[in-house]
Amino acid sequence: MRFTQFLRLLAIAGPALAALEVDGDACTVTPLGTGTNGKDPDDTPQILSAFKQCGKNGRIVLTEGLFHIGQVMKTTDLANVSIEIHGTLKWSADIQYWLRNSLSVTYAGRSTAWMLGGNDIKLLGFGKALFDGNGQLWYDQNRNQGNQNGRPISLTLWHARNVLVDGITWRQVQFWHTFVAYSQNITMTNLDMNATSNSQWKTVNTDGVDTWNSKDVVIANWTVTCGDDCISMKGNSTNISVSNVTCRESGCACIGSIGSQPSQPDYVENVYFDNVTCKHSSNAAWIKTYSGTGHVRNITFANFRISEVDQPIYVTPCIYSANGCDSSRLAISDVRWVNITGTSRYNVAAGIHCSAAAPCKGFSMENVNITPAAGGSAKWLCSNIQNQGSSGIPCTGTCPADWPQQLKGNR
Repeated sequence: MRFTQFLRLLAIAGPALAALEVDGDACTVTPLGTGTNGKDPDDTPQILSAFKQCGKNGRIVLTEGLFHIGQVMKTTDLANVSIEIHGTLKWSADIQYWLRNSLSVTYAGRSTAWMLGGNDIKLLGFGKALFDGNGQLWYDQNRNQGNQNGRPISLTLWHARNVLVDGITWRQVQFWHTFVAYSQNITMTNLDMNATSNSQWKTVNTDGVDTWNSKDVVIANWTVTCGDDCISMKGNSTNISVSNVTCRESGCACIGSIGSQPSQPDYVENVYFDNVTCKHSSNAAWIKTYSGTGHVRNITFANFRISEVDQPIYVTPCIYSANGCDSSRLAISDVRWVNITGTSRYNVAAGIHCSAAAPCKGFSMENVNITPAAGGSAKWLCSNIQNQGSSGIPCTGTCPADWPQQLKGNR
């Protein structure tokens, strides 16, 4: 006999009923609806209950409709579960709650609103799921500041293994859209992200994805408009494949930042970017490190189409501070830029400064054609590249150690 249990929760702000239906190993959640007196109900308790009851060897379905998320969600002990989202998840406007309660992800003081982890997980949106971070409130209160403690990442894959994330749309994210940490065998496909401010304050640090201490990650078929790095690999990221991605108003394809703590080596290797479009962005294909320890190795930027990018190709061993630019021993090697075409906003196509103490090795360019949007010849500025003469990099001058990440104007 099939067991069916109905758990009915009263909406906080009104008499409407909503249900968590548990049918064997399947949990179906419907939203509480709209509250009264300007106060929305909180759907988080019934969602967390569904994860508790069906998060192992089960199926969790969030139906169509608007789910109000008023609390952090930590769902990190999942196993062999399909999570199917057909509606909208909208995070609450209670900024003070999130600043106090968002979940630490260890990296650089960052925290998250939803931490998802475990083994053999499918998070499916079917092109219907929408994650609404109420981001304009965050952009306005943050006032163009960089990293505000407690400002939450929307979704973090945390100690996760064998995960598929597919078919989800993000709008007005709070901070980074996604973070992949301590995870392996992650596939993230068919994602649409857009963080755009409608006020004087910028979105600032609304990255598409950052990976950290993770390996075997596949990112494919993304469209991203964001206020910082579009796709970024941070420390100890290995075996990463990125393909068929369009990035707007962002840093586009990025390695770093890494090496900020000399006592903790950072390694990034075996990263392949392929078929990437960068539009109206600060950079396109770039590598940024501090003068710490570790290495960047075996990186390919292939088949890029760029349009009005401030500084398309950029490499630095001393990001932000310009400290230790020529004493850094964090090695950068075996980097290829292949089939990159389009326009730079200014007259600099590339600024590449490698450390004098650890010159870059194995750099190469093939079929790279970048021209200034206003016409004229582009500058290719290079320093401390071993075998530069045979690299295919058409260096026209040296690149100063303190060359800017965010280039503004011709040089």
